[in-house]
Amino acid sequence: MHEIEPFYNWRHLYIAEEDEWSPFYGTEHSEFEYSNTIYNYYIHPQWDEFGSRTLYLKVLFVDYDLKYAIIEMIGEWNDAVENDIMQLKRSVIDQLEARGINKFILITENVLNFHSGDRDYYEEWEEEVRDSGGWIAAINMPEQTQYDFTRCRLDRYITRMDRPNWRTWQPGDFFQSVDNEMLRRLD
Repeated sequence: MHEIEPFYNWRHLYIAEEDEWSPFYGTEHSEFEYSNTIYNYYIHPQWDEFGSRTLYLKVLFVDYDLKYAIIEMIGEWNDAVENDIMQLKRSVIDQLEARGINKFILITENVLNFHSGDRDYYEEWEEEVRDSGGWIAAINMPEQTQYDFTRCRLDRYITRMDRPNWRTWQPGDFFQSVDNEMLRRLD
């Protein structure tokens, strides 16, 4: 797991640590010192902590004019024990929403397990973005994670879709692709 880095090819366009409105503004990362773990497995030091012991993320890109954020995640999404959705909502999402972000792309290809808990934060988040014309999409969720996610009916709040080649796109093109599909699905 320590070799899985957050996607870095858009860093010339956006760096969360340098964005004054980002929840991670001013965060400093070591390139060599591995300290964060997921179940005793070290993860790359570029991943950001947000209050979960099993799930980490990286805000890859934010466009305040078009009101979207692209967030990559790694680990185990555990609402049953860790209440990860509450941590994510309060520590990251609420701050982005306060700056007008209402469309969220979650890259979930490295979320290897999902354990459900309460739906309240999912409902709250989905209602907030829907009321402002937004949406939440989870991209490339692994099959076993999709199964648990769907079984709990959380796909009512977060739309799953695949974009296997998302790394080859610029962030605006990637967003446009997801936004177009969301518009089609909502019609």
